[in-house]
Amino acid sequence: MTLSSSSAAESASTPEPPKDHPATMRQTAAVVYNPIKVDIAAVRAAVKKAEKNAGWNTTLWFETSVEDPGGGVTARAVAEGADVVIAAGGDGTVRAVAEALRGTEAAIALLPSGTGNLLARNLNLSLDNLTDSVATAFAGRDRPIDLGLVDVEREDGERERFVFVVMAGIGLDAKMLANTNPKLKKRVGWLAYVDAIARSLRDDNSMNIRYDLDGQGRKTMKAHTVLVGNCGLLPGNIMLLPDAAVDDGIFDIVALRPDGLIGWVQIWIKIVWENGVLRRSSVGRKIMAYSKEVRTVRYSKGKQIVVRLDEPQDFEMDGDSVGKAIAIKTWVDPLALTVRVPANS
Repeated sequence: MTLSSSSAAESASTPEPPKDHPATMRQTAAVVYNPIKVDIAAVRAAVKKAEKNAGWNTTLWFETSVEDPGGGVTARAVAEGADVVIAAGGDGTVRAVAEALRGTEAAIALLPSGTGNLLARNLNLSLDNLTDSVATAFAGRDRPIDLGLVDVEREDGERERFVFVVMAGIGLDAKMLANTNPKLKKRVGWLAYVDAIARSLRDDNSMNIRYDLDGQGRKTMKAHTVLVGNCGLLPGNIMLLPDAAVDDGIFDIVALRPDGLIGWVQIWIKIVWENGVLRRSSVGRKIMAYSKEVRTVRYSKGKQIVVRLDEPQDFEMDGDSVGKAIAIKTWVDPLALTVRVPANS
């Protein structure tokens, strides 16, 4: 692989790689960064040090924008020879980079920023340690994971295709995200969602749903939210989908169907108490064996689900609102993304 320097003088000034990193093995990293989310000076310093220690080529740098949240510049990075693309930003940046890397040989490395960091949380990666995250990009190992693909149909018949890495949801959870005040979120982080939940719950949020899971035939259901997940851990240590795995080739799906205040209490007990607390210990799991399933939370699994609604509903992917949908079709693309994780994980 050739050096990315733009002149012979620059090439001459580039130090020879260490003996255990022969020139023929030298790799190239690229950083795709959201300038609003990251301290770029600190990131550049950490990357320069790790790059030198690893004996890699000069790192490529690409800034995201409103017009290009990461997909276009990631494609450029791969075209210019990047072996690893470091996504430095929030969940939207990670999703855009992952979408562009789908089906390529390049890996994604995560430099978490923002309030969600959903994929990093589910892979148990460092959330607030710049040095560790950068070191993983240059010296970690590759782990293939599944991706979710979704075709979204709008009310006017327009269709769009997206990729998600963690989960996609339609209904109340997406409405909550759409109602989140971005300025408040910037100041107080996930506490901003408390305000959004309060505003979202003022309305009747039940949806009439027709769905087909893995071609088993059309069924109907009434629910407030349907979430399709590749993995299941949310901020606040909330385990929404306790059996989800990022590399099993199937989705975990949950429908939340509360009926008044008691229904919401049952959901809270199931998700926060049982999934988040009891499930984490052997004693807790024994206690769960005696608990009854509640109709307000319905779990299922599958490789593909088609959902059609009576009226448009808010839709979200990986914590970002993406407008309203009248129907969605989502399916698994098994092991379609390679993620760089710590070598000892």
